Amino acid sequence: MRLGSGTFAACCVVIEVLGVALFLRGFFPAPVRSSSRTEHQAEPPAPEPSTGASSNWTKLPPPLFSKVVIMLIDALRDDFVFGSKGVKFMPYTTYLVEKGASHSFVAEAKPPTVTMPRIKALMTGSLPGFIDVVRNLNSPALLEDNVITQAKAAGKRMIFYGDETWVKLFPQHFVEYDGTTSFFVSDYTEVDDNVTRHLDKVLKRGDWDVLILHYLGLDHIGHISGPSSPLIGHKLSEMDNILMKIHTSLLSEERENLSPNLLVLCGDHGMSETGSHGASSMEEVNTPLILISSAFERKPGDIRHPKHVQQTDLAATLAIGLGLPIPENSVGSLLFPSIEGRPVREQLRFLHLNAVQLSKLLQENVPSYKKEPGFEQFKMAERLHGNWIRLYLEESTSEVLFNLGTKVRRQYLDALRTLSLSLSRQVAQYDIYSMLVGTVMVLEVLTLLLLSIPQALSSKAELEVPLWSPVFSLLFYLMFLVLSALHVIVCTSAESSCYFCGLSWLMAGGVMVLISALLCAVVSALAKMFASGKLLSKNPAHPNSRWSELDVVILLGTMGHVLSLGASSFIEEEHQTWYFLVNTLCLALCHEIYRNCFLGNDCEPRRCSHGERGFVNTAPALQDRSIGHDELEPHRVSKSPTSLNTLRGWEKWMAMASPWVILTCCRLLRSLNQTGVQWAHRPDLGHWLTSSDHKAELSVLAALSLIMIFALVQRRCSLTSKVAMALGLLGVYCYRAAIGNVLFPWQRDSKDISKETPTT
Repeated sequence: MRLGSGTFAACCVVIEVLGVALFLRGFFPAPVRSSSRTEHQAEPPAPEPSTGASSNWTKLPPPLFSKVVIMLIDALRDDFVFGSKGVKFMPYTTYLVEKGASHSFVAEAKPPTVTMPRIKALMTGSLPGFIDVVRNLNSPALLEDNVITQAKAAGKRMIFYGDETWVKLFPQHFVEYDGTTSFFVSDYTEVDDNVTRHLDKVLKRGDWDVLILHYLGLDHIGHISGPSSPLIGHKLSEMDNILMKIHTSLLSEERENLSPNLLVLCGDHGMSETGSHGASSMEEVNTPLILISSAFERKPGDIRHPKHVQQTDLAATLAIGLGLPIPENSVGSLLFPSIEGRPVREQLRFLHLNAVQLSKLLQENVPSYKKEPGFEQFKMAERLHGNWIRLYLEESTSEVLFNLGTKVRRQYLDALRTLSLSLSRQVAQYDIYSMLVGTVMVLEVLTLLLLSIPQALSSKAELEVPLWSPVFSLLFYLMFLVLSALHVIVCTSAESSCYFCGLSWLMAGGVMVLISALLCAVVSALAKMFASGKLLSKNPAHPNSRWSELDVVILLGTMGHVLSLGASSFIEEEHQTWYFLVNTLCLALCHEIYRNCFLGNDCEPRRCSHGERGFVNTAPALQDRSIGHDELEPHRVSKSPTSLNTLRGWEKWMAMASPWVILTCCRLLRSLNQTGVQWAHRPDLGHWLTSSDHKAELSVLAALSLIMIFALVQRRCSLTSKVAMALGLLGVYCYRAAIGNVLFPWQRDSKDISKETPTT
């Protein structure tokens, strides 16, 4: 069957789009979701005793806290609070952690570590995926069950000040709000002042139940100058003073109302050593989570080694603290220290509510949920809980109740930990089968396009798809049968749901027919190229052209770079791949130049003939060309042996030196800026030059660079252009000096001034 080039190209585009769509469907797995709505359901009753007596407790327990204040500091790393910077710049927070009534954790955020997915994780308890990075630019309203929606349904009054992402995610949820934009990265002062200016007025009022503050200044400082900037310390001190003001106000209110409040200090994500975020480094995923309340027992905390929890655990903890149902799609577990001071019966009730919610979510998303260890642990805990209720109703001795209650509590905590881990793994599990099918389709089309280039460039521009040939028809049917068998095996043995397995047999069979047909076309094109001997030819239009060693190096390097993009670690450190490829290419180019210019086929020294031909062909052109005042005189562009020999000598030396000059420049560029993730924190020439102690060196380098630009460009410019360019370059330097990056010649460096300052 023969197809025209236009029809063939259209078919390839359609198949390519289908393959990419199938791959993306597997790469962005469907999130764990519950089919029921929590707000319309009654809370699950406590487990029935084994004797059949009723516990008579089916209502949701009352709230643990009267008011809740969430102070979220954007890009707050864990070491900013629990490290040396926290001790130095956040003394009040450090005091609360070490000696106050608080519980401290390191909350681990899952990638992508950007604001909008992290807010979703904090309020819903679910794990947003990488597709939310795109949605982060235009945050739509959050329709998924969450703590904010549950609080509004319960009649709680909520106030918000800070990042406008919250207002977009939760429209018409706050009785009062003031959103700030996060796109003016250079502003790290006013963006926080617009939040703090409301505090005095709001803290004096008592007409609210939940107050949320989202500060952006720390994140903006990180984007501007990184986590080592001196501005970080000032911003942390500002946040510590705000925390002290809020905590003091809540304590004074508790003395009047005699009901505990809760203050939550947390971050949405961390900050890398370069000041960015979004990836999965430890600095970006670890954030502090501090729960502060007078309801907690006052005991010393470990500021150096706080317990690690998941960021999704906050949603369940806030729901229990506010007396709300746990969000239906939450995969987090209740932070037990927050209820540790409650009676045992309430503790077990809270743990049971969380376990029931996680077990229902597991049943709706994992077909083989009965085999899951977490589900078995939950059933065992539920049976033990029923026995404990029976003993409680029979008014057994306190020692027996305490021992059994401790055992039930431990069993519930183990079940919650295992259930949460299983559900989190389910969210992060890629649909490998769908990704593999989509990848095969894309690779087959790309291979067919490469092999069809000679036919597409021919006069007929036709391609033969060999479906009717007996040999290839046999291959087609064999391939279809093999794919069908593999499809049945994968879909019947897969424990998790697979999108491609969920398709009807008609659609899945059509995809398998398409893959088989593409394979036949690829095999046919390869067979024809082998038979004609064109496979070893670099240019199909010239069959005698062959691949050189340099061509092979370039081809293998390109293929290796493309394959390296399949791993996130190679993408984060892609510059290392480019360093290696550029150095390899320079060495191969050096070898090629030496062999072509200095050795003949018999390895004897020879002149660089192609260089001579290039110069001889260039000389007449230079004679005929008019280039103004720099015009070359014809007798100087001579064809005399002396000039040619001089040029040949310079050409040989330039040919020998060029690769090594390029390698030297590459090495200098590599030392200029340490980028990526793994080694971004290491010192380099860029940090050395931009530090405040080396402004003089940077000023000299900047001035020399601008002078070189002028010297290289001015030869081809008129007088007016030269003056304009000189003024423009001078303006560039003046601007950099005005903002403090470089110095004017009459200015003195700060380090020189400090050296001359007498000490007392």
